[in-house]
Amino acid sequence: MPLQSRRSFLATASASLTAAALMPLPFTVPASAATLAPTRSMRGGANNYRPGAPLVESLGRGFIVHGKVLRAGDGKPLDGLRIQIWAATTLGGEREPRNHGSTLTRADGSFALEMEQILPNFGQPHAHLAYDDGAFQTVFLRPVMSSPADTSVAGNFVLAPA
Repeated sequence: MPLQSRRSFLATASASLTAAALMPLPFTVPASAATLAPTRSMRGGANNYRPGAPLVESLGRGFIVHGKVLRAGDGKPLDGLRIQIWAATTLGGEREPRNHGSTLTRADGSFALEMEQILPNFGQPHAHLAYDDGAFQTVFLRPVMSSPADTSVAGNFVLAPA
């Protein structure tokens, strides 16, 4: 190979490698989003679930059930998803219609619903939360409170496409 051809080959190759190193990869995913795994349904979470429970403003006063809903993989907040909430409260058991309702997630994926004080049921004060609208895989949660005197409980969802 003549000297001038080798020099021009090396110069072209060096320029190409430098340009490639400076360009972002076309399918880069942030490391934290790549590890955001979907939430698994909890055992006993579907107890007394009612498909299509109505959207409500509140189910009483004094206790807040809240959380956040994110999409698996990229962690994007999910807006406008229906989350159903029910629990045994001062109004009655988990089958009491006044203890069932749904709320929608906000633009940041958060949701909250006020209800009557949750009471222990089968020895544990707990709430039930569900996502079951079809666009994502169904998830049932059953967060347990540390004390019957607690005035809030959280249930967070990371949903995978159905």
